Amino acid sequence: MEYQIAFSPGPACKQRIISTLREANTILNICVFTISDDFIKDAIKAAFDRGVEVRIITDNYKVSDEGSDIEELSLHGIPVRVDESENHMHHKFMVADDEITITGSYNWTRSAERYNQENIVWVKDPMFAKPFNQEFEKLWEESSELYSY
Repeated sequence: MEYQIAFSPGPACKQRIISTLREANTILNICVFTISDDFIKDAIKAAFDRGVEVRIITDNYKVSDEGSDIEELSLHGIPVRVDESENHMHHKFMVADDEITITGSYNWTRSAERYNQENIVWVKDPMFAKPFNQEFEKLWEESSELYSY
């Protein structure tokens, strides 16, 4: 098992997320409360454009926030589902190629990089990734498709 830990404020968390998105080959399961960092959005779109299967689950309350990139990602053709429960889907994790997991408190936002004290843990281990993928599949089935207009 390999692992790395990064903290914000500062670029370390965002850089690790973007490098993982760029290195993904087959699949990205992204389950995050919100996405509003354009650099991360662009890396997700680039992965999708090069043939990586990308799926995103997010919280329904964050989709229409000012600066949210969720609708743009959906309009790009990336399957997006939203949690519509009474409570927040507050996860912040991604599994890349069924072996690399990123998780932690880090929101995928500009504020997280610039101001917030947050963290991520990057782990390369298929056994570590397995329960995250299982949680992703459970939430995927429970969530609703995002319909963009």
